[in-house]
Amino acid sequence: MSTVLSVSGSPSATSRTARLLRHLDDRLIAQGHEVIPLDVRTIPAEALLGADFRHPAIVEATALFERADGVVIGTPVYKAAYSGLLKSLLDLLPQYALVGKTVLPLATGGTTAHVLAIDYALRPVLSSMGAAHIVQGWFTLDKDITVGDDRTLTVAQGPAEALAQVVDQFSEALGSRTALPTATGRAA
Repeated sequence: MSTVLSVSGSPSATSRTARLLRHLDDRLIAQGHEVIPLDVRTIPAEALLGADFRHPAIVEATALFERADGVVIGTPVYKAAYSGLLKSLLDLLPQYALVGKTVLPLATGGTTAHVLAIDYALRPVLSSMGAAHIVQGWFTLDKDITVGDDRTLTVAQGPAEALAQVVDQFSEALGSRTALPTATGRAA
């Protein structure tokens, strides 16, 4: 099947966003995809904030984007926008790092006032980076994501069903993906 890069843009080590992504990664793996998790918070701050394109961690992240057929981008929403940490990484990637890629944008936040952050903040950036197809994204309220004492993640029934549907649509889009030209003009 396809290779999926699952990117968490959360700065928190105990992030609901990252845990939700890893939970959804399991669904993609069960559907036969290879999933590579990337927690942006593990990239050294000096590389991100110093815009060090040659830093080994930035070079490695860029290579992961190049390798992926599809990308899941997850971010907490702060002040009606995706995280600054995610922005720092996206700014360091090549302009057309998403050419030929299918992308699933996901966001988490404390209030429904932030639900449009996917469409008005994140989607335009992903589109400007050349994404071949940006599937319907999904916003999940923090209150609908529970982490148990045993670190298991539970998503409230309604949002869990909606998330399963958008992940399945993403998986389906990956499966029907034809060879698209890459930034070099060759088929992917």
